Amino acid sequence: MKKKNILLTLFISTLYLSAFTFGGGYVIVTLMKKKFVDQYHWIEEKEMLDLIAIAQSSPGAIAVNGAIVVGYKLAGTAGAATAIAATIIPPFLIISLISVFYSIFRDNFVVSQILSGMQAGVAAVIASVVWEMGEGIVREKKTSSVLIMAAAFAATCFFQVNVVFVILICIFLGIARTWLKRRRTSE
Repeated sequence: MKKKNILLTLFISTLYLSAFTFGGGYVIVTLMKKKFVDQYHWIEEKEMLDLIAIAQSSPGAIAVNGAIVVGYKLAGTAGAATAIAATIIPPFLIISLISVFYSIFRDNFVVSQILSGMQAGVAAVIASVVWEMGEGIVREKKTSSVLIMAAAFAATCFFQVNVVFVILICIFLGIARTWLKRRRTSE
């Protein structure tokens, strides 16, 4: 596929995903996987998990970070810029429109009920993302990865360890595992 066609498809796909995704970055992650891994076959599933891990580790909105890494993977800097623009345009327009009519929306019963109902759908999509990502880790059958995942879950959910510390520890563990693996292969 030509780069121009990839950029156009990337723009339209990312614009569509951004325009019709409610609930934050984790919701768009599942939809990006379905679009770019399952439908277009541009990225392998394991590679998509790696790209999302990079997006999660970077500061900023996961939807934008995810678009950056996927766009860059597909078409370099032009792909990243295309994906950023397509991801930012819909929320920018929606928030601009809402800000103009804020006083009308603020007290509208129907709008508040619609937003409340959407929370259940968002929770289901986030649960689906967690399930699929966890399933991918378990499917690899690497005991250390499963233990790290379980320990991170337990630390945040049961022991209320700040997520920042969990992320920093996981970064350290990832670096250590990579260093040890390279050291073993070089011997």
